Amino acid sequence: MEETIKTAYIESIKNIRRGDKEEELKKIQQKIINAKKIVVATNNQKKFKVIRDIMLRVCNAEIKMLNMDTRFADLTRMPAVTKGLIAVDVEEADLYIARGRLGVPGSGSMLVILDDKGRILTASLSPSPVIHKEDIGERIKREIIDALRRVGIRV
Repeated sequence: MEETIKTAYIESIKNIRRGDKEEELKKIQQKIINAKKIVVATNNQKKFKVIRDIMLRVCNAEIKMLNMDTRFADLTRMPAVTKGLIAVDVEEADLYIARGRLGVPGSGSMLVILDDKGRILTASLSPSPVIHKEDIGERIKREIIDALRRVGIRV
């Protein structure tokens, strides 16, 4: 992954980068599919179960819940990303999945999948529940499937 990122950085510096490449996408897919341990940054059993059930259809990983309250991440500018980074800081894993508010209150939510260095591999956004009016479990299911689809992983 590091070499792929370095190559993309150099292309950007030289002003020759023209978008994502298939081999970059394949690296992300491999990182997700080959994960052996995944930490979900929540202590909400319902949210965890939805994410776990979908991820077990994609990879053969040990999937555990971060047994830590992450509500204080709501005090930051990017709560979903902050929750994921908290998990990176306190647990060792190949992948981290976090879901929370996108930004300011009312901005909707984000589900994000990060690698072991806290780099975002993929994500999915949802509108505020005031707009979508769906059950939280169903909405999270849509978000995780959408995040995986964005990098070419079909569930």
